[in-house]
Amino acid sequence: MEVNVLYVIPLVSVLLALWVYLTRNNGYFKDIPIPCLPVMPLFGSTARLMLKRISFQDYVRETYSRFPDARLYGTFEMLTPMFVVRDPELIKRITVKDFDHFVNHRAMFAAADDPTSSVLLSKTLFVLNDQRWRDMRTTLSPTFTGSKMRQMFELIVECSTSMVQHYRQQARDQGPQVHEVKDVFLRFTNDVIATCAFGVKIDSFRDDQNEFFRYGKEITNFGRLHVFLKMMGFQVFPRLMARLQIDLFDRKHCEFFTDVFRQSVAAREKYGIVRPDMVHLLMQARNGTLRYQPREEEREEHEGFATAKESSAIRSEAKVTLTEPDMVAQCLIFFVAGFDTIATCMTFLMYELAIAPELQDRLYEEIQDTAGQLGGGPLTYDALQRMRYLDMVVTETLRKWVPQPATDRLCTKEFVVPADGDQPAITIPKGANVSIPVAGLHYDPRYYPDPDRFDPERFNEENRQLLHPAVYLPFGIGPRNCIGSRFALMEVKAIVYHLLLTFRFERTEKTPVPMRLAKGFSTLQAADGVHLKLVPRDL
Repeated sequence: MEVNVLYVIPLVSVLLALWVYLTRNNGYFKDIPIPCLPVMPLFGSTARLMLKRISFQDYVRETYSRFPDARLYGTFEMLTPMFVVRDPELIKRITVKDFDHFVNHRAMFAAADDPTSSVLLSKTLFVLNDQRWRDMRTTLSPTFTGSKMRQMFELIVECSTSMVQHYRQQARDQGPQVHEVKDVFLRFTNDVIATCAFGVKIDSFRDDQNEFFRYGKEITNFGRLHVFLKMMGFQVFPRLMARLQIDLFDRKHCEFFTDVFRQSVAAREKYGIVRPDMVHLLMQARNGTLRYQPREEEREEHEGFATAKESSAIRSEAKVTLTEPDMVAQCLIFFVAGFDTIATCMTFLMYELAIAPELQDRLYEEIQDTAGQLGGGPLTYDALQRMRYLDMVVTETLRKWVPQPATDRLCTKEFVVPADGDQPAITIPKGANVSIPVAGLHYDPRYYPDPDRFDPERFNEENRQLLHPAVYLPFGIGPRNCIGSRFALMEVKAIVYHLLLTFRFERTEKTPVPMRLAKGFSTLQAADGVHLKLVPRDL
């Protein structure tokens, strides 16, 4: 009996300590006058999401709808308490007007404040904090201006025409084919990012097992067990993960992309190669020859509605010396962000056009008109920007199928939400996490009547003027918005133009209607894929 007690007491002590650790924050919102979602140990308020009972987008929509009259409410993402902000004016205040209180994203990943860290993820613009983020954002901003996008546009058109030629030839040989279009678009985005970010020409349609494509699918698959466990570790034991310098990216991926980048830079320096891609722009930034020109943006009269505007309020005069790991990190996060996210946007856009042929026909008319104005010549950047209905279709796709259902900020200075009518003042303490429920806003019937309907007319010239700037956030809001929005929109529009000019997309028996999303805390994707038929308009 004594021996058993010797084992039982330590076990009970460990279990008690674990219970205390897992429930230590459960009373966080007890004295704060806002509603709060139920909380349970370890899972917080996200049990259904973590156990794959609901998709991330549907989870955000569902929780957003539970407190329709609240400006903000409380939730727990596993052990982390978060203020969820529903009110558009308050969102604008937090992300723009009082940005100095919410400069950083939440501290999800390791070593974000350690410039000596070997963790590649910690050097990416998304993860950097405070002055290091300001300096890097200022350094990289000239890379994504409209003028730089014009320079890269030829590379995207080249990838687009190559893709169309491949499927056109396939249709000649085998007749119209049914494709899982997410796979089709992943191959396209792989080729685009390889050429635009790393200066490497890839053809993923004819060489479907190239390393870029294989590694791209692996690195964006956050459902892999060891990656999932790493993310759990960042949530539950953030300090330990930081001390161990655990990187979310696999070592083999980091080594591969570092080697590709290094070879590209070495060849350019040795042979004087100049190519309009991100490697060249980063080399210019490293050498101090890349400068931001405010007037460049004034020329963009026809930019898409979804384009995230660059803020001049956070300009830094500090001179940043870009190291090789810094440059590789930016290319890598550019690859990760552009590989799956843009392919997903294209997938849902074509899905909506396939199940609404009348919308596809209207867009095709605009594409035909543009092609006629070009006189059979290649698509130009300016011609693409003038296509208003195409912009409306892309904008509505990003509303209904938002790539990031929620975004976040970290409160770096205590912030007081003033009283409003019968709602009392609320203090958001320093160190608190704030979540912005993008999908909830995008489906709120107060802003978008009949929100489940795909309707590009929501974003015609008249209707877009009526929208509050904080209820449409596909690329975020404020100074920490997505730096690559111009590139993403340019890429999506270019491939839509080339594909619809040549093919008609039609639904099949395997096309999911209504759409069923993959469940769990994962990127937006169809549960069973999206199968559509590509029918050539003429052979």
